[in-house]
Amino acid sequence: MTCPTLRSAKQIAQHVVKARLAACVNVLPGVESLFRWQGRVDRAKEVLLLIKTTARRFPALKRIILHLHPYDVPEVLALPVVAAHQAYTAWVAQSVRR
Repeated sequence: MTCPTLRSAKQIAQHVVKARLAACVNVLPGVESLFRWQGRVDRAKEVLLLIKTTARRFPALKRIILHLHPYDVPEVLALPVVAAHQAYTAWVAQSVRR
């Protein structure tokens, strides 16, 4: 997911971790995005968030992101994990357990 400012990115990251919707969020400033929006090609400096959660918690995570995010159409993607360190995935699952 991308955010327009470091402040908005950190606010969302802190909220989703505190709410146990994410185990970890990597905040990566300095991303430059090139995209088509409202019929034209645009460019923006953004902050990328890599959010770690479980498939089970994704719907709630998505709901809160759509509520908190300043964009009209935020990038909310769930990517498949084809392989992972079992201890890490266990930690993620434990961290997002209510």
